[in-house]
Amino acid sequence: MIDNLEYNTEREHLIIPEYGRHLQKMINYAKSRETKEERNKVAKAIIAVMGNMQPHLRDVPDFQHKLWDQLFMMSNFELDADSPYEKPTKELLEERPEPMKYPQNFPKYRFYGNNIKTMIDVANTWEDGELKEALTYTIANHMKKCFLNWNKDTVEDDVIYGHLYELSEGKINLKNSEEDLSDASSLMRSKTKFVSKKGGHHKKSNTSNRQRKRF
Repeated sequence: MIDNLEYNTEREHLIIPEYGRHLQKMINYAKSRETKEERNKVAKAIIAVMGNMQPHLRDVPDFQHKLWDQLFMMSNFELDADSPYEKPTKELLEERPEPMKYPQNFPKYRFYGNNIKTMIDVANTWEDGELKEALTYTIANHMKKCFLNWNKDTVEDDVIYGHLYELSEGKINLKNSEEDLSDASSLMRSKTKFVSKKGGHHKKSNTSNRQRKRF
C-alpha cells in the first residue's frame, strides 16, 4: 500500500489551487472527450460546480464570465469547448501591463499637491462671474494654507497670487486684487485640545465600590 501513495510534489501543478485537485481532474477529463458535444456538456457541469464552490462571486458583475475564464485558464487553454463569452488567450494573460507614470503636473511647487492643479484647471473652464471669482479665492486660500503647512513662516498674498498666475498659465490673475486672503492664524488654527486642569482627576472612593452589588 505504501507504494501506491501519492505525494503533492509528484502530482500535477494546480493552476488555481483554490478549486482543488478533483476539479482539475474533471477539467482533464473534459479535455480527453472525443466529441465537442461531450466536452461542452462536461464544461457546463464543471462551471456549475465552480459556482457552488465560490458563492461569494455571485455578487461580482459578470459572474459566469469570470468562471468561464478560469475554466480555460485551468485547462491551460487546451479545452476545445464552446463558451458564451469570448475565450481568453494565453498571450493576453501573460502580457505585461505598461508601467504607471507618476503624476508630476507641477514639480516646481509640490507642496501644493496635485489637487490644486486640478482645481485650477476646472476654474479655467468656468465662465467669468461671481461663482468663478469665489472659486478662485477659495483656491488661493487653500494654496496659502498648503504653503504655510510647508513653511511655518508667514507668506505674503502677492506670492500666492504669483504662483496661482503661473500654475494657471496666466489665465487667473489676482495680482492687482484689492481683496486680501484669509489671515494665516485663521488658516492654521488647530482644534482646541481640552486638557484637564492640575488636580482635576479624582480617584473613585472605595465606598462606591462597596455599595456596588456583586453577583
